Order: sequence, then C-alpha cells, then structure tokens
Amino acid sequence: MDSSLVSKTSFIKDFKRKRHIVYTLLTIALLIVPFVRLGESQNHIFLLSFDHKVLHLLGIEFNIQEFYVLPFMLMILFVGIFFITVMGGRIWCGWGCPQTIFRSIYRDVIQTYLLKLRKKTTNKQEKLILNTPIKKLKYSFGIFLFSCISLIAAADFLFFFVPPEDFFPYIADISNHTLLLGFWLVIAIFMTIEVCFIAESFCIYMCPYARVQSVFFDNDTLMSIYDSKRGGTVYDTAGQLLKLTPKKQNPANECVNCMRCVQVCPTHIDIRKGVQLECIHCLECVDACSHTMSSLGKPSLINWSSSNATLQQTKVQLFRTKTIAYIVLLSIFFITLIFVSNMRTTMLLNITRTSELYMVRQSGAVDNAYKFLIQNIDDKEHAFGFSIEGEMANHIEILIPDYPNNKEFVIPAKSERTLVVLLRAKESLNDSKESDKNIPITILSYAIDSKETIQTSFKTFYMYPSQSYIEKKLKKN
Repeated sequence: MDSSLVSKTSFIKDFKRKRHIVYTLLTIALLIVPFVRLGESQNHIFLLSFDHKVLHLLGIEFNIQEFYVLPFMLMILFVGIFFITVMGGRIWCGWGCPQTIFRSIYRDVIQTYLLKLRKKTTNKQEKLILNTPIKKLKYSFGIFLFSCISLIAAADFLFFFVPPEDFFPYIADISNHTLLLGFWLVIAIFMTIEVCFIAESFCIYMCPYARVQSVFFDNDTLMSIYDSKRGGTVYDTAGQLLKLTPKKQNPANECVNCMRCVQVCPTHIDIRKGVQLECIHCLECVDACSHTMSSLGKPSLINWSSSNATLQQTKVQLFRTKTIAYIVLLSIFFITLIFVSNMRTTMLLNITRTSELYMVRQSGAVDNAYKFLIQNIDDKEHAFGFSIEGEMANHIEILIPDYPNNKEFVIPAKSERTLVVLLRAKESLNDSKESDKNIPITILSYAIDSKETIQTSFKTFYMYPSQSYIEKKLKKN
C-alpha cells in the first residue's frame, strides 16, 4: 500500500461505523435481556411488574414491601445521567438514544437503502420530493415498515413491566387485557409519529434532556468542536455567517468550505458556528470533515474534544473535580444499594388489629383478634409458626382458629397467606377497676425448618379491659 495513502486514511475517524456497532449491540442486548432468566428461581435481570407486585434486579426478586431499593436505583440513574452529561455532553443522544437509533433505521436503512427515496445518507438536508405515485406508495410503505418495527420495540419496552411469559398469553386473551393492548398500541403509534414525522425536531424542541443538559456543560466537556484556529472563522460573534469563506479571508485557513459537515448533520446545524444546543454529538460532522481533510493529508478540523483542549491543543481533561465528585457519589449509591439489597429477608409479616379492641369469653378469658399477612419470599416451601417474644411470652398465648390442633401452617414458595389470629391472656393482666391497659408485645414469625435464618418480628399491642368491664360482661352472659 502506498505510504501517502496510509497517511491519508489514518486521519479518518470513522465514528459512523463505531456508532452503528454500538447501535447493533444495544439493540441485541435490549431484545435479549427480557428473555434471560437467572438461577433456580428463574428471575429476570430487570423487571418491574405491577401485576405481580415484584421487582427483579439481577436475578433477585423484591416484594412490593421491599421497594425501598427503588429510590437508590433512581438516584443512580439520575446522577449517572448528570455524570455522563458532564463528561461527554449529549453523547447519549447520539450513541444510545432510541430516537436516534430509530431515525437511522427509518431514514438511512428504509428510506435510503431499501426504498431509494433518498440519494445518499451523507446529505441529511435533502428534502423528500414525492412527485410521483410510485414515490408516494414507497413513502407510505416505509411508514408501514417502521410501524411494524415500532410494534416490536413497544412490546420489548413493555417486557420490562409485563414479562414475555405473561405478555403473549395476555395478548392472546385480549378481551381480558385490553389495557395492555392499549398501552402497546399507544406506545407504537407515538414512536411511529415521532420518528417518521416529528423527526429530529423532537431532539431540538421537545426532549427534556436537551433543555437541561446545557446546565451541566463546562469547558472540559466532550463534544463536537470545530477548530477555528486552523480552519478560520465562519461566523461572527453575533452568529451571523460571514460573507467571505475562510480561504478568502486568509489562504492559511484550512477550511475549504466543502459544506459536508453541514449536509450530514441530522439536526440541521453548522457545527462551525460553535457549541449549540441542537448538537447531539453523533459525530457525523467529524467523519465528514476527516474525509475531506484526509484527501489533503491533514487531520479533521472538527473533533470529539473539549473547548479547553481545542484552544490549548492539549488532551481532554476527563477526570477533574466535578467528574470525580460524581464518581464518588455514584460509588456511595452503589455500595448503599448493595448493602440494602443484602438486608432483605426471605419472609415478611404484617399485622393489623380488627375493629374490636378485645373480646371477653364466658370463661373469663380475654382475646384480642388480629389479621396476620405472612409472605414467603423464599424459593422453597416452608412451614411457619409464631411466638410471643419478651416478658409477655409467659402471659399471652397464640391461638389460630384455622389450625386448632397444629399451630404450624405451610406457605408455598413465592406465596402469601392471611390468617385470623387470637392472642389470649393466660391470667389477669390488669388490676385497674376503671381503665383498660395497653400492653406492648412483639410477635415473632419464623420458618420451622430454618428458624435461625428465616424469621421476622412485628411490634403491636395487646389490650386488656378493666376489671369492672369484665365483671359486667360476665354478668350479662
């Protein structure tokens, strides 16, 4: 190979190919992840099911009462977005956002390569001219094709809330699951309208991330930067296009005004104007400029760099006080999430009292009625039992009417059971003639076969009536 050719091609960045590899990997991952199930419990990598009231995270199942992990996940999400923005600007928009990926599929694959409605992908300023019935038919067919893709993408999105093993049976029984069908169709229709008609205007005018991302930018944030020192000034300080091209201003200026960076921009801006809100950092302009300048044996005038690095001709300073602070904060949230996740138990207990404070039996015994909700979160079936903890253990006994001869009861894996439980005083616990006595108690619930590892406690109170009330009640009976 000719050495001059090597020197020329070495300047070509080819971010487009790298970006499409990222698109492909993300698409494959998002399509596969909902179907992956981990371990013996067969839990999902991520699932937030409102139907089953569970959260799956990396194969671990959290019951609705354990959703205390969600705030930490949300904090990691938002702080992570802030960190990415401070570090790489709108790199998510150009390299990971579904809207950008779908626009590439619709505009570049369907309209350009498949239907030939556009001449080439390097000119995104070209407007479609539908002046023949064939072109109009192709245009409509392109929308239909993308509508099919939207249905698949919308279903894949819903898989993170309604798992595939539920989604397909629900759709087959649509008369009983019209709400799911409605969500599926609305999401697919919105995606089709947004990608096929709103297009990049969504990124510029509607996306909330675009509205706030400029707050996080600083002079060391990575972005698409035009080197005006080498290329020459194209716009004045007021943002008005100069009449003379850079070469006419000064022959030493390297920008040849080929306009390829403008033609290829999906958000229809001129990157030579400076940092702009509309730029999604897709780096298409970097590729365009590198191809033009490589033919002259020079590096690109537009680079993925920062304002400071371009001005001072130094490396980008990725790790600085701001980014290190975000890394520390993210680390704290991750460690806290792991710690909180490990605090989860394999059973849950919730106790509520009935509306009646107490019941005096003919024998003189005093009962308090409760509703116990016991949830077995473990992957195995267990037999459970109860006990009173502390000093009241010898004074109050537990009665389960549904299990008169055996206080043990079995709960299958991932199931729950509601029981009516009576607490009965073995002796008089109140010497007062006139006032009732409120007695704090702690109830322990545990698995008979794994008492040391599977147990939980709940604090409530036992109400014992006054002696005068008991006497009146017994006389009446």
